[in-house]
Amino acid sequence: MNRREFFYMMALLGGAPLFANSHVRWSPEGKTEDYYKLKPFGNVRLLHMTDPHAQLVPVYFREPSVNIGLYQNEGKPPHIVGRKFLEYYKIKNNKYLEYAMTCVNFVDNAKAIGRMGGYAHIKTVVDFLRDSYGRDKTLLLDGGDTWQGSWTSLQTRGKDMVGAQNLLGVDVMVGHWEFTYTEKEILENIKELKAEFIAQNVKVKEDSIMEEKFKAYDEDEGYAFKPYTIRKMGGARVAIIGQAFPYTTIANPKRFIPDLTFGIDADGMQEIVDNVRSKEKPDAVIVLSHNGYDVDKKMAEVVTGIDFIMGGHTHDGVPEAWPVKNKKGVTYVCNAGSNGKFLNVLDLDIRNGKIQDFKFTLLPIFSNLVPEDKEMKAYIDKIRKPYLKDLTRVIGTTEIDLFRRGNFNGSWDQVICDALREVGGAQISFSPGFRWGTSLIPGQKITFEDLATETAMTYPETYVREMDGKTVKMILEDVADNLFNKDPFYQQGGDMVRTGGISYTIDPTKDIGNRISNIRLLDGKPLEANKKYKVAGWATVNSKAPGKPIWELTEEYLKNVKAIKQGYKVDTPEIVGVKGNPGIATGGCS
Repeated sequence: MNRREFFYMMALLGGAPLFANSHVRWSPEGKTEDYYKLKPFGNVRLLHMTDPHAQLVPVYFREPSVNIGLYQNEGKPPHIVGRKFLEYYKIKNNKYLEYAMTCVNFVDNAKAIGRMGGYAHIKTVVDFLRDSYGRDKTLLLDGGDTWQGSWTSLQTRGKDMVGAQNLLGVDVMVGHWEFTYTEKEILENIKELKAEFIAQNVKVKEDSIMEEKFKAYDEDEGYAFKPYTIRKMGGARVAIIGQAFPYTTIANPKRFIPDLTFGIDADGMQEIVDNVRSKEKPDAVIVLSHNGYDVDKKMAEVVTGIDFIMGGHTHDGVPEAWPVKNKKGVTYVCNAGSNGKFLNVLDLDIRNGKIQDFKFTLLPIFSNLVPEDKEMKAYIDKIRKPYLKDLTRVIGTTEIDLFRRGNFNGSWDQVICDALREVGGAQISFSPGFRWGTSLIPGQKITFEDLATETAMTYPETYVREMDGKTVKMILEDVADNLFNKDPFYQQGGDMVRTGGISYTIDPTKDIGNRISNIRLLDGKPLEANKKYKVAGWATVNSKAPGKPIWELTEEYLKNVKAIKQGYKVDTPEIVGVKGNPGIATGGCS
């Protein structure tokens, strides 16, 4: 039973099932029903997508070459990358799965297979999976980070994505980057959204309730939104509990949402689960979460009574439901990747008041195999039309693959860091370790739309200020602790801050204050603790920065350099203390 979580995983093109208990075969004909037809199982189907970051059209997205797991998570998904991932899941001679799941041979595979995702393609798959199973037995869950990440989402304040969600038929949703719009805009979008927006861990401040600044869903308990929903489907009662990103007001500006508070609130989750179990008598309890994978695994350890956590935030495409033991049983943790690349399918056999068995798959959405839904395609074209002049404006070219995702600097991040330094006249630059942002392959023209997928957000302003060396090191140490803290509940999201103009050594296994060493400027000189340096950055959380939006500086830089050439230097740190860690790819990523 250890690997039953692999059910439905896709097989070799035209060959035998990839895993012995898979129900899916690839067919060379390329018909949707041949590629995505899942043999009926159980009486409840949950479809789950997360972190699309407003990517309405198909994208390239390179999976990370560095995703380090430590302590209890070392060597466990999602902290296995590259060829080690392929070995772990016994994926051989399958370029489609190699391309979808890893960074291995990324450029060659991207050129051969093409882009992934796209809402018109996703809708075709979702409709097929619903209709073939039974719409009254199927639920579509959206894990959030949906309304942000593109130029059209920024210009429409997320309303373009609300329309797409409504057409797609999303039933239940939680949020994170949704809260980087204003409270007024958030509530307007929720009113237009046909799905239920739920969260047990978002509360309204008591003063805000008293002064009627924000109308709470439940004034007595302080819930800003409905904490859970009950759905009757396939003869069963299924509870869906919402868990928004717990560190929203730390990782993102709280000035946009002054009346709301966030937190992991494991005690509150336990109370909700217990109340739901006793009062609602559900046959299954599902948590729709935006905690991040490792945080979800810890929540599964400390909270009992949850059957499945359908998670997001960390953008991990994991082709299994990971079992986590707790005091009263087992909770399974799932994640559905990002950018519209994947769709989770969880089929449940619910009888006699509980889940008897399940089958799970992580379905990659290959745009070259799935026809576009005409209605969704027409909607997307309509949304994009007013902005096409900006979206298609060419601002440069690239001879290398440009990507972001990974624990440390990506090539796209380096472009942004170099733009901050050169246009801002700074010695050092910082760029946040955002996980969102798509990829480009060599030979592509860089359009403004491509730049916007890396920068389109509501606090894009830049700054240039003086900092001493102590402060630079403190910033690096603080962010590294968010990423590598021994306790997942203290991992506050994002990857390592990206840097320009410096190199450094990091030992992720050390404690805060001791992870970062050997910080040097580009000329090789060591950073001096008490010396002042001119530092540029963007996306300030505590207060609005005074400078131009980051996309303006980066476009100016790209127009000046014209092309990102072969040999472009990415300022990646020297990583020590983690030799042999399977979260570091040893080759083949390109």
